[in-house]
Amino acid sequence: MRLNVENMTCGHCRATVEKAIASVDPAAVVTVDLPGRTVDVTSEAAPETLVGAIRAEGYQVRAA
Repeated sequence: MRLNVENMTCGHCRATVEKAIASVDPAAVVTVDLPGRTVDVTSEAAPETLVGAIRAEGYQVRAA
C-alpha cells in the first residue's frame, strides 16, 4: 500500500513514521520516499490502523 504523508519533510519525520508503523506491525516492510512524501508499506495490518498510527504522531496522511 502507498501512503501520502503531506508534512513529512526530514530524516526525523522519516524515523517517526517508520516507528509508528513498526508499533502496529513490527514485521512491516517500509520504504520511504522523502522527496516524494510517500511511504510504501507491506503489512498484515489494516490500512486504517497504519494511517491512524501515523496520524497519532501528528502527520497528515492518506492512502494514495
